Amino acid sequence: MKTLLFYCRHILGTGHLMRSMAIVHGLMPDFQVYFVNGGESIQEFPIPQGINVINLPTVKTGVNVGNSQVPDAWWPELGTTLEHRRDLLLELCDRIRPDAIMLELFPFGHHQFSAELIPLLEWAKAHGAKTICSLRDIVVTNQGRAKYEAKVCQLINQYFDQLLIHSDPRFISLEHSFSLVGQLTCDIDREFHPRTKTDPPMILVSVGGGLVGHELLDCVAKASQYLEDKIPHQVQMFTGPFIPVEIYDYLQKMVACCSNLSVERYTPDLLSYMAKADLSISMAGYSTTLNVLQTGVRAMQLPLRGQPDHEQRLRCNRLEELGIV
Repeated sequence: MKTLLFYCRHILGTGHLMRSMAIVHGLMPDFQVYFVNGGESIQEFPIPQGINVINLPTVKTGVNVGNSQVPDAWWPELGTTLEHRRDLLLELCDRIRPDAIMLELFPFGHHQFSAELIPLLEWAKAHGAKTICSLRDIVVTNQGRAKYEAKVCQLINQYFDQLLIHSDPRFISLEHSFSLVGQLTCDIDREFHPRTKTDPPMILVSVGGGLVGHELLDCVAKASQYLEDKIPHQVQMFTGPFIPVEIYDYLQKMVACCSNLSVERYTPDLLSYMAKADLSISMAGYSTTLNVLQTGVRAMQLPLRGQPDHEQRLRCNRLEELGIV
């Protein structure tokens, strides 16, 4: 059986990790999978049996999104850490000799990790391993668009054999957010249980990883007090595994006052909850939006604010035009 090394670097939420794990799970019949987690480890995250997970030393990024702030102090000794991570990646390649290497997002993103990813791609080139970029629907950048796209084209054409796009072009094609698709020389090529009549009415609330979206959680928790005796329903809220402890504790105190509110940190199977929900209230991340589209649930979405790329706003605007959210 051939060997696949899959590299995933999730930063703000869990969508990148969820999508990547779904991809490698689907590839398991054909590959021995080594999954390199370049982001934080999530203790409760389910790993399909047979997938080898390698957790690199964590590097966290500073973000300032809306009312949620993460300190820039998360960047100590970055160069040394990336050198250590690079060495671990190359040692892994020498040991397992992968037939294929798949990178999630790079080079469309994660450029700050080029110090560990370019040597990995150089190893693949020297040893004849196929290289694939795994990409979601909308490309975002905080750089000048022309310079950014030229850099992406150069890296794709130099190092990659294939670009795997996880999108339906009838919804949003890559050309909507990346104008140089025609200059790329590489090849460019989910089950749930539906709601039943016996399931009680449910409002599902989710904010991805939990680093942002706290104002949405607070708003719904307060609204649940007013709705408690107005309509038959239950609010099922998932805060995300990275929710700050003080906010999670605050929401748990709200639960004690509201019989219609349940709060949990995390579920690996948000899709099943969404399939049973009467209404989904969420942030507008890629993975959550795909769940909305797949289940057809009625949905309200709050785009991420305070970032210049407007990815979630663009996605929401398009879904609103189609009458979906």
